[in-house]
Amino acid sequence: MARMSAPAIVILGAGALATARRIQSLYEDSQVHALRGRVDVQAPADVSYSELGAHLQELYARGTPIVALCAAGIVIRCVAPLLANKGIEPPVLAVAEDGSAVVPLLGGLAGVNVMAREIAAALAVPPAITTSGELRFGTCVLNPPDGYALADLGQGKRFVSDLLAGESTRIEGDAPWLDDAQLPRSASARLAIRVTPRAWDGREDELVIHPRSIVAAVTGSGDGMAARVREALAAHGLAPLALAALLAPAERMSEPALAAAAADLNVPLRFVHPHPGDGEPPDNLLHAALRVPYETLRDASAAGVALALAPLAIDPDTIGRARGRLTVIGLGPGRADLMVPAARTALNEATDILGYDTYVKMAGPLRADQRVHGTDNREEMQRARHAFELASEGRSVVMVSSGDPGVFAMAAAVLEALEASQNREWAAVELSIVPGVSAALATAAQAGAPLGHDFCMLSLSDNLKPWTIIETRLRHAAEADLVMAFYNPISRARPWQLDKALDIVREYRVADTPVVLGRDIGRPGGTLRTITLGELRSSDVDMRTMVIVGSSTTRRFASGAGGVEWVYTPRWYE
Repeated sequence: MARMSAPAIVILGAGALATARRIQSLYEDSQVHALRGRVDVQAPADVSYSELGAHLQELYARGTPIVALCAAGIVIRCVAPLLANKGIEPPVLAVAEDGSAVVPLLGGLAGVNVMAREIAAALAVPPAITTSGELRFGTCVLNPPDGYALADLGQGKRFVSDLLAGESTRIEGDAPWLDDAQLPRSASARLAIRVTPRAWDGREDELVIHPRSIVAAVTGSGDGMAARVREALAAHGLAPLALAALLAPAERMSEPALAAAAADLNVPLRFVHPHPGDGEPPDNLLHAALRVPYETLRDASAAGVALALAPLAIDPDTIGRARGRLTVIGLGPGRADLMVPAARTALNEATDILGYDTYVKMAGPLRADQRVHGTDNREEMQRARHAFELASEGRSVVMVSSGDPGVFAMAAAVLEALEASQNREWAAVELSIVPGVSAALATAAQAGAPLGHDFCMLSLSDNLKPWTIIETRLRHAAEADLVMAFYNPISRARPWQLDKALDIVREYRVADTPVVLGRDIGRPGGTLRTITLGELRSSDVDMRTMVIVGSSTTRRFASGAGGVEWVYTPRWYE
């Protein structure tokens, strides 16, 4: 079976939690996903979600295996709009809440029946497997293990149909995963299962499986590189599906054309520094990167390409190294459903996660195999440098901030570290910054729309800038009649600065100007208050409070039978 990511074990209520935990014990890094508010807070799930259909569709679209502890019909209706290509669907199973039934629904070519047998064995029940080939032969012939690829799914289906109709087969090549399969075998059989890197010639009496045993080393321009690799493969009668990786010189790590070529060929991209005396390029790349026996193949028509053909499948993780990646994310205000999906994807794909200890804990749950590097909140530059060091080793690193990483957070520190370093290996790291929901935006959304017109964000902390600069900016913002969002408004070390800031603002704003106070918005125990500038006292605020001071046009009103109060700043100006 191909390598599979950890499954999401999805439950609707606390009654299914015990069964879910039994299933979870089978799969390292798997997580239990529970409908928010349905599971006991004393024994919570790993991940919460707010709507089953949307959550299952998101998991399915990401290719995450799904074990849903609910009725099969519910699962089918939820994912039905996404069903398209049988060849790429992840495993989807329905399991009874009490563990009395295990029903594989989707993902026959992705190992769903293997999972069904594993889960059923753990629950001591028979799996409800209906796939004819699996029932007859004890394995899915069309689902080779990781490192192997089926040449043609359509031909594979016809081949299995012939076996089910009474034909026998022979195996040509190395296929140890079929040793225990109950296949009807005969040395003189018309049908043959062939394990070979050679391209399938279209013969209908063969089921061709390609071992990923070829590495293509490339030099020269990246433009048209995928086409040249295909030309080299074709010249030697080799199948593109037998390609395990694309290999390039390490100094070209940041070239987009190489990444595009690897994506076009649907293989990992690896890099290596050739050693002196390893020969001429691109052969020297193969010599430096490969530690298995191989045959070098060259073709004059495919310039800058050399192929290494090994006798067995090659693990790409053993070849050179990947381009490192550093992603700076914002967690949002603290609630899981307010984290942008791209940030969660980055966390899921990370090998290493760095950040202030409190924020790293908020980013969880994390997998056991992910390395966590939590630090004090005052070590921003050291943390940024450490992130680049890890990423330059080929690791996938995530730097965690709260809110938005570009708003008084780690994105600026990361860029400052990169600019100051002049380090070529750091510059080759794939750096990206994923936006998040800032504290100001989260607080404003709960209050209504106080940031509906021109506004500014100001930090009242003078740890990194002089207080005189803060005073100057406060006066200009207040005089310009901007709505102001105050970050870091007060602390034990700075007890006087908020009062000083308010004295300045009151020179330009009337006493009944609305002020929104949002404390821990998006986190457990979060509170929201709306008062006036005249009522506001520094004792109303702490370091975890977002202070939004309205402009001259900011309004507040109550609406509905419950008298819900809203605050907004109109988009027009008198």
